[in-house]
Amino acid sequence: MKAAVVTFPGSNCDRDLAVALEQAGADVQRVWHKDSALPEGLDLVAVPGGFSYGDYLRCGAIAAHSPIAAALRAHAERGGYVLGICNGFQVLTELGLLPGALMRNAGLTFLCKPATLRVETTDSAFTVGYQAGQQISVPVAHHDGNYQIDAEGLAALRDQDRIAFTYAPAINGSVADIAGVVSANRRVLGMMPHPERAADPVLGATDGAALFAGLVGRLALA
Repeated sequence: MKAAVVTFPGSNCDRDLAVALEQAGADVQRVWHKDSALPEGLDLVAVPGGFSYGDYLRCGAIAAHSPIAAALRAHAERGGYVLGICNGFQVLTELGLLPGALMRNAGLTFLCKPATLRVETTDSAFTVGYQAGQQISVPVAHHDGNYQIDAEGLAALRDQDRIAFTYAPAINGSVADIAGVVSANRRVLGMMPHPERAADPVLGATDGAALFAGLVGRLALA
């Protein structure tokens, strides 16, 4: 399974994400934001957390217009898998690859702590390693993680079983406590919590490892 991790100015979780994918068995390449093309033969493009371009304008807004953005969108549109974590989730909403928007947290505070998540669906390559209803602990580190979508969009997410994770309990004001969603074709996942920070015993947490193991295992068989 071949993956690429994109690095923007201000990314700070790109190496962590690459290591988590490598430990799960993926062949990982690194891609710079000024590149205009992705490596050939990729199964997955991963967009890491951090503060791309300093989070100026809106979080992820400038990254969505970077040179690599067109190739990322084309990869998703031809059915490639995409994983966006934290700032990466914000980038994917700015690109229009996922619905909704990430707003300032309720209380306008930066949150950096372990968060309990409930796995809402296992019908995706990203969540196949979990059980529906399972509760896992994954760290969060964000100021703009308050997921918002209109009533019609929320109904569609629910009807199509596209809510991947919810916070249990609520932490940042997200509508329906949403922590992560998948695209209509179930090949794009955006989530605010950081599974790469909970993917190795040396980090003190391992609940995120199943996401990477399940993803790599599923795509290796595709």
